[in-house]
Amino acid sequence: MEKESTPLLLSIVIPTLDAGRHLDACLDALKDGHRAALDCAMEVPETEIIIADGGSADDTLAIAQRRGLRVVPAPRGRGPQLAEGGRAAAGEWLLFLHADTRLAVGWMAAVAGFVNNPANRDAAAAFRFALDDESPAARWLERLVAWRCRALALPYGDQGLLISRRLYQALGGYGAEPLMEDVALVSAIGRARLRFLDVPAVTSAARYRTEGYILRPMRNLSCLGLYFLGLPTTMIARLYGR
Repeated sequence: MEKESTPLLLSIVIPTLDAGRHLDACLDALKDGHRAALDCAMEVPETEIIIADGGSADDTLAIAQRRGLRVVPAPRGRGPQLAEGGRAAAGEWLLFLHADTRLAVGWMAAVAGFVNNPANRDAAAAFRFALDDESPAARWLERLVAWRCRALALPYGDQGLLISRRLYQALGGYGAEPLMEDVALVSAIGRARLRFLDVPAVTSAARYRTEGYILRPMRNLSCLGLYFLGLPTTMIARLYGR
């Protein structure tokens, strides 16, 4: 009798720092997508969620505890937190996701289709950037990001990153950079190994509403240019405001 195969384990790593105002919505969206895929009788990977926390002083840890999630303490900074979460993860596949991002309901179906395809064992994927803002400025920025992904194959961390452990470890994983940790890893993955899943990753637009839909993208673009010119990330982080 043929032995029934065990579903692949998917580790979802969420870096947090005082993320209580967003975390419940992020986790609810993950749960909704998982339930929707099961309702469609899809074969989905077993899933664990790891909170890589950089020293939250709000209710972030209480939310994680209430939901029974594993919390991994990490040095403050998104890069070190992502790296620590990746080290703690047990999955054959890793999904790195920002706490202020909500994946649309079809996320698990898209992920299951991707990870169950043997051709993707040495590939990675990101979701489609979207903002929780109905303004024309938000739609303009979404189109700009879509162009960046098509032309430069350069998704940022707020689009999530799905990657096999095999490829993640081969590339050395996330580094300890104070900024541009997402750009560094995606650049190492390269265009040929990068795919895009047509499922929205809806991210909080609060920073754009506060700093402006022109000023904030211009600052991000300036930081990106300085990074590719070789300026140290510690200096770029001061410009960025992190």
